[in-house]
Amino acid sequence: MLYHAYQAQADAAWTPRQWSRAMAPWLMDPPLGGRAPQRQFAAACEVFNLVEVTHRRPDWGVHEVGGVAVTETAVHATPFATLTRFARAVPQPGPKVLLVAPMSGHFATLLRDTVRTLVADHEVYVTDWHSARDVPLSAGPFGFDEYTAHLIQFLEVIGPGAHLVAICQPCVAALAAVALMAEDSHISQPATLTLMAGPIDCRISPTAVNELAVGKPIEWFEKNLISVVPWRLRGAGRRVYPGFLQLSAFMSMNCERHMNTLREYYLNLVADEHEKAANTRDFYREYFAVADLPAEFYLETVERVFQRYDLPRGELMWRGRKVDPGAIRRTALLTVEGERDDICAVGQTLAAQDLCTGLRPYMKRHHVQAGVGHYGVFSGRRWQQQIYPQLREVIHLFDG
Repeated sequence: MLYHAYQAQADAAWTPRQWSRAMAPWLMDPPLGGRAPQRQFAAACEVFNLVEVTHRRPDWGVHEVGGVAVTETAVHATPFATLTRFARAVPQPGPKVLLVAPMSGHFATLLRDTVRTLVADHEVYVTDWHSARDVPLSAGPFGFDEYTAHLIQFLEVIGPGAHLVAICQPCVAALAAVALMAEDSHISQPATLTLMAGPIDCRISPTAVNELAVGKPIEWFEKNLISVVPWRLRGAGRRVYPGFLQLSAFMSMNCERHMNTLREYYLNLVADEHEKAANTRDFYREYFAVADLPAEFYLETVERVFQRYDLPRGELMWRGRKVDPGAIRRTALLTVEGERDDICAVGQTLAAQDLCTGLRPYMKRHHVQAGVGHYGVFSGRRWQQQIYPQLREVIHLFDG
């Protein structure tokens, strides 16, 4: 009933939002635009429109880098994901990189800054996950095993010699995929594996997110957080962890900061400071675009990664096979962490270094970035100027 209640609320808000969208520009235009009461009301309408939760993937908006056009192409698709390619319009766009986006309540476009930085030197492929509410039941279930299988399949599509970069949640699946491919001597096992701010071993310096995951049994998560997609939608009947619930959790962690930001957005509109308002608008349009997770994937991730710690304990299974990171011998490893990361603490990603016992020391590198939190590891100035150069160096060192 949870999803139905949410959808009913969203439907009820549709008419007021349409009205406010029509009113805001009219109130801002002359002759009313110069009057304070009208401008204040128009700004309030804009704030009301901005906080709308949507289920549409935003555009990537990566059209050029350094004055060179960038092409975006869907090269492969399954019911649950599209493998999207970004490359500069040059004869040799650079080494091939598969960027693994989290399936954590937002669309892969949250990594727009990551893609824009990488594509300057590389041919970039992204796991563009679909919202589970748009995937029909006939497509079958999608759990941790299917997620890992997708990474292997996408590496096969890209071909030998690719470089795998995983951000946050999928680091466990990425390490598992590379280990399985190494054990099978797979021709498409990647040349390098970069794990960025990922929960390889959540027993190390537990964060509030980790403590929340172990605070309740998995049955509680299934009973209270899993809902069924309403029948009017394409994924009708599919059990999901709704993206709007994940968004609510994120918002509650920093409620005061979000309230202050939206208040500043309102004041910027009233003061006609459109450039400042545009930055806030761009952020929240992305932030409020949510994607539902398949229930199987969400519950298995919580249980295997955050509650039982299967990978660091040597107990992670994939379709009946035990995952052995020690089998990795040909794929160089880079792990990256943020000093101020309050989601994935320092040490949790570093744990991958100890698990990959088959790698020689020169094939391992670790970096802790000072002064950044979770999102600063893969976006923003320090990502571009300090973290990315190290990633680029590792890729080019082991490419070919």
